[in-house]
Amino acid sequence: MSRVVQPQGSRGSLKWIQRAVNTQASALNDPILAAVNGPNAIEWLSPLASDDYAEYRDAEFLQRIGAGDLAPDLAKFWPQRGPQWDALARTDRGDLLLIEAKAHIGEILSPGTQAGDTSRPLIEASLAQTANAMGAQPRAAWSDTLFQLANRFAHLHFLRSHNRPAWLVLVGFIRDSDMNGPETAREWDVAYEVAMHVMGLSMRHPLSRYVIHVHPDVALLI
Repeated sequence: MSRVVQPQGSRGSLKWIQRAVNTQASALNDPILAAVNGPNAIEWLSPLASDDYAEYRDAEFLQRIGAGDLAPDLAKFWPQRGPQWDALARTDRGDLLLIEAKAHIGEILSPGTQAGDTSRPLIEASLAQTANAMGAQPRAAWSDTLFQLANRFAHLHFLRSHNRPAWLVLVGFIRDSDMNGPETAREWDVAYEVAMHVMGLSMRHPLSRYVIHVHPDVALLI
């Protein structure tokens, strides 16, 4: 299914992204608006309490952000059961915000794709296309190492290559003691610097201007 209902989060990034979107949106809005530079407001599209905290993927995520016309092109770029977005939003200027949220650094270390023989060639071709567009010289195959981050970059590339004003927002919550999460934003910065190195990317690559790092303090979300 492309619409995935979620329980109300009780810990970790699921808890904090739901709480931030539904009750403390300024914790996300303020740094995102400052980074995007231009719009004045953000409309959060998921995960909404009024929508069963649902998360979206595939054609449904495109519909949610107002880019449903791209569904046939996405089907040629990525197989079904693509990235399930932690949150989605639009600015009043029409910017499309794709959010990936994490509460501890270990979450960056995702396993490789589990795609079968039918889907894997398409995934690898689209990752290669994305790596080429980003000027990467990978030290490890993106389909096997840091695959989650790689497929998020791929979808940002997909939207941007179709002239849609998309942004990837990497939310790294700080001071989540239950998850032994980072105490400072700098710890997240270092973790992503290492991830970029493994992926063969510099911190300033052709898509970096459309990647936003946001570090809400969970103490402000309690």
